[in-house]
Amino acid sequence: MFPLLRAARQIPGEPGSDANRVPVWFMRQAGRSLPEYKAVRGEGTILHVIADTDRAIEITLQPVRRYGVDAAILYSDIVTPVWAVDFGIDIVPGVGPMCEHPFASAADLDRLRPLEPDVDLPYQAETIKAVVAEGGVPLIGFAGGPFTLASYLIEGRPSRTYTKVKALMFSDPKLWHQLCELLADIAIATLRAQVEAGASIVQLFDSWAGALRPEHYREFVLPHSTRILEGVADLNVPRTHFGINTGELLDQMADAGADVVGVDWRTPLSVARERTGGRVALQGNLDPALTTGTWEVMEKEVRRVLADNDGHPGHIFNLGHGVMPESDPGVLKQVVELVHEEGRC
Repeated sequence: MFPLLRAARQIPGEPGSDANRVPVWFMRQAGRSLPEYKAVRGEGTILHVIADTDRAIEITLQPVRRYGVDAAILYSDIVTPVWAVDFGIDIVPGVGPMCEHPFASAADLDRLRPLEPDVDLPYQAETIKAVVAEGGVPLIGFAGGPFTLASYLIEGRPSRTYTKVKALMFSDPKLWHQLCELLADIAIATLRAQVEAGASIVQLFDSWAGALRPEHYREFVLPHSTRILEGVADLNVPRTHFGINTGELLDQMADAGADVVGVDWRTPLSVARERTGGRVALQGNLDPALTTGTWEVMEKEVRRVLADNDGHPGHIFNLGHGVMPESDPGVLKQVVELVHEEGRC
């Protein structure tokens, strides 16, 4: 069994074998700081690159070759399925997801037609099949969580305050839940298609759900996250649930049906394990800002994260969020080497 899949299932490895090493991969590893990514990426929206299977395959595999990570993650974006159903969203370089006509009323529900992966996202299946055949490591599929996707559709662009999202959520909860139900349907269809194409683990990115209080998360988001994760349970692949600044939500994220819960750099792994009752594996949680600095600092912090895990078999080493454009690829490679050398569980 691959180390990543073993850790996701909290299965101890054989002492002294490579199987018991702590696996490592990086969110946003496919690009951002890699010069070879920039050479292939080109100009314009990444959505057109994602739909170009030759480039998507190459970009998905680049970090596996460069860093020696224990997984590839599909080169895509959480808004890709929404773009594919013609809602009217794009990813603007230097800005992020943007909608010219944001979601504002019940009439906009009709803009979110059911996703047909074979018709709308055939290139993703082609990319996954090729990467699995060539990569030699598990491939991670993913989809966007309800709050994060809804935030882009309602705000019309990345937000720091989520004022429009919360205004709709609290003033018209019926409409909010109708929107989230449609987004959950799209996420389930996306994840199932990715697994059927060869993904052996999936991640639900609800990156901005930490903007909510625990009771509001429980009422407005948890039911939809649970339905998404339950919607792929029969496929028997590990399911990861991730968000930023979600230290106060970790118990609920574990309850939603995940096998692995992502932990950002603000919450120690030992604390996260207490909050989740040890019933899920943990992924994280190095501060991504440190990847722009010196190896001396990074080396100390990598060892701190490993020590905090204290040899628990359910640990996947990662950053607390994604690789930054300023991250040093050389330092990231050293992180992988150190985790493989000293991380044991």
